[in-house]
Amino acid sequence: MTEGRHVSMLTTDSILGSATWVDIAAKDTVAAAGFYGAVFDWTFHPAGPDAGSYGTLQKDGKIVAALGPLVDEGATPAWTVYFETPDVEATAKAVAQAGGAVRAEPFDARDAARMAAVTDPGGAEFALFQPKALKGLETTSVYGSLGWVELQTADPAAALEFYRGLFGWRGADTQVGDAPYTFVSTSEGDQGNTAFGGITAAQEGVSPRWVPYFDVADADDIVTRVQGAGGTVLVPTVDVPGIGRIAWFADPSGATFAVLQPA
Repeated sequence: MTEGRHVSMLTTDSILGSATWVDIAAKDTVAAAGFYGAVFDWTFHPAGPDAGSYGTLQKDGKIVAALGPLVDEGATPAWTVYFETPDVEATAKAVAQAGGAVRAEPFDARDAARMAAVTDPGGAEFALFQPKALKGLETTSVYGSLGWVELQTADPAAALEFYRGLFGWRGADTQVGDAPYTFVSTSEGDQGNTAFGGITAAQEGVSPRWVPYFDVADADDIVTRVQGAGGTVLVPTVDVPGIGRIAWFADPSGATFAVLQPA
């Protein structure tokens, strides 16, 4: 997050390269649904008998995220951010050609969407989302929903070039205190009004990763809720001038997420 005024413009519009979907893979989906229900007042809705334990997490009747079981052997619980593409096959191929990896080849999630799991050249995992019957998250940038996504990586400049090649992202450099930070925007619309995330240097010992930020009305209340539900506070609430109040957490299984109380 940066110093200076910022309003999240993560939207539900169907735009190339936008953060269209987010889900968590959990060891125990029932426990995970209970934890996030206690923290954000989300409710879990199974996707159906042929979807395994996968389902949506909803707030006020609208999809804000999804939850499913770990499927890859040796995988650890984690949140995954999905970026929109009109052609999953072509984008997955482009990931591999640019030095990344395809962890799960393109597949149909029933008639909802076509997806693929990939890793960027720096080692950060993400996924691709081609809308079909499901257009993506039904609400964003309101309390209890996804408001921002952030890539922490060893080489932010190289990462921006990679994602620019995939999605046409634009970057705007700024500072967080003394640390460089880059806003990322989709290729469509006015750049100042389409920023949905940021890229920053990973701290020493932190593996490259995408982290979701969920907008909240009271970050300190979320700290209390996380602790009461068995989660861990990784970074206590801190005020970021012009942005708001943020905090970082790990859920009981170790999955990392963050919250933002907008200024």
